[in-house]
Amino acid sequence: MSPGRVPPQAFFAVSAVFHYLGPAFAVTLFGQLGVPGVTWIRIAGAAAVFAVWRRPWRPAGPWRPLVALGAVLAAMNTVFYLACARIPLSTVGAIEFLGIIVLAAVGVRGRRNLLALALAVGGVVALADVRIVAEPLGIVLAFANCALFLLYVVLGHRIANAGPGSGGTGPGGIDRLGAAMLVAAVIVTPYGLGDAAVAFTHPLLLLAGFGVAVCSSVIPYVTDQLAMARLGRSSFALMLSILPATATVVGLVVLAQVPTAQDVMGIALITAGVAIHQAEAPRKVKAPCAT
Repeated sequence: MSPGRVPPQAFFAVSAVFHYLGPAFAVTLFGQLGVPGVTWIRIAGAAAVFAVWRRPWRPAGPWRPLVALGAVLAAMNTVFYLACARIPLSTVGAIEFLGIIVLAAVGVRGRRNLLALALAVGGVVALADVRIVAEPLGIVLAFANCALFLLYVVLGHRIANAGPGSGGTGPGGIDRLGAAMLVAAVIVTPYGLGDAAVAFTHPLLLLAGFGVAVCSSVIPYVTDQLAMARLGRSSFALMLSILPATATVVGLVVLAQVPTAQDVMGIALITAGVAIHQAEAPRKVKAPCAT
């Protein structure tokens, strides 16, 4: 079955699961490799997969957005892990969505989607059990990750809908994503390779790190591209509201972070909002001349 025949919501569902499943496993590796080492293995492992799978040496379109996306991916993954090392995954996930509310609100059309946005925001607020006094640095890092995630969505949507292969009918967006991941790998190598070197003498640890790379930076980012190519940016942004709920469930299953009754209520509100939302068609972005 071609990607064009699969509903974009299905791609998003896969992304939502792996968006926090991989990081949840990554948290268990911090003790052996540290945050920089886990970040390097995640990004370098994903870059290796894209290099073998797509060979994205000459992606269509200009390089400037790809370099920008690569820099964002490097910074976002580092800051995200630093935050997860200090505060619960569900809290990081809830804060991560705050910037996305702006994107979702910009494209709201009609009472139905306004209600969907209100429900989603209410759910995120319920999930955002922020303990600023207990861990101020963790909160600062989570908000930095929020800003970087917003940039990821904007840049990712741009490369998904620019040039050959956009619209969910071809591989162009995935090739451009692969090129951006190669850029990210170059950026994180100076500060991450040293800590990650420990894994080179422990095959099981290296294999676990590679698994984190596939679960965190290959599967979710590829399915994001496939969904972004066929969903308007505001629709995709609103659907991202399910990520805090996913973070809560994954935190429970993998990290034994038990949700409260308030967390459950938040998940229910988010699910209701996403369920009643009426998706919009994506706006095509004309690809500028290659530079």
